[in-house]
Amino acid sequence: MFAVVLTYTAPIEEVDLALPDHVEWLDRQYERGLFLASGARKPRVGGVIITRPMSQGKLDAILASDPFAVRKLAKYEVVEFSPTKTAPELRALNEAIPH
Repeated sequence: MFAVVLTYTAPIEEVDLALPDHVEWLDRQYERGLFLASGARKPRVGGVIITRPMSQGKLDAILASDPFAVRKLAKYEVVEFSPTKTAPELRALNEAIPH
């Protein structure tokens, strides 16, 4: 499982122009079942994405296709983690804990 922290590297006006394409890209990842949660950071300096477990290579390829990456509007910090505790309503999503 990964937490991806995006930090904008361009003015917010440029980010806003690419936002509709970024949202479509996010929608495709949810449809594929790859992302679990995403949203803007507070203050609005970037975003955060929580993914399902996958290989680092697969995630790197997915992130490279983000319109923010293609247009060089954001940098990405990827943190891999293995959840050892999960809220009851999220246990079905945690493949690391036997159910």
